[in-house]
Amino acid sequence: MGMKKAALAAGLGVVVGYLAKYQVDQLQKLTPEKALKQAKETFKRQGPISGSWIYMKPEEVEKNGLSYNAYRGGVTRNIDGENKQFEFHVDVETGAIIDSIQTT
Repeated sequence: MGMKKAALAAGLGVVVGYLAKYQVDQLQKLTPEKALKQAKETFKRQGPISGSWIYMKPEEVEKNGLSYNAYRGGVTRNIDGENKQFEFHVDVETGAIIDSIQTT
């Protein structure tokens, strides 16, 4: 009888652990590192990038009358022999780039 209870407890522990991990994954926001990685992949579609950065704390951004919780970051690209810098905002919830502007 002891082995059956131990096996049942172990099985129940695995199921509860899996469900807890699933819930955390669903509720967890995008990390700054993942946001930067996704943004870099998007910018690389237009050509190579030579540098990148991102602020670790999200900020509130308003775009087209809508408020977003977003990370601010930037990339440097070499275009026609000149380094061009672009700043962008990445939505914390979805990872979508909200806006992008060339700063130099």
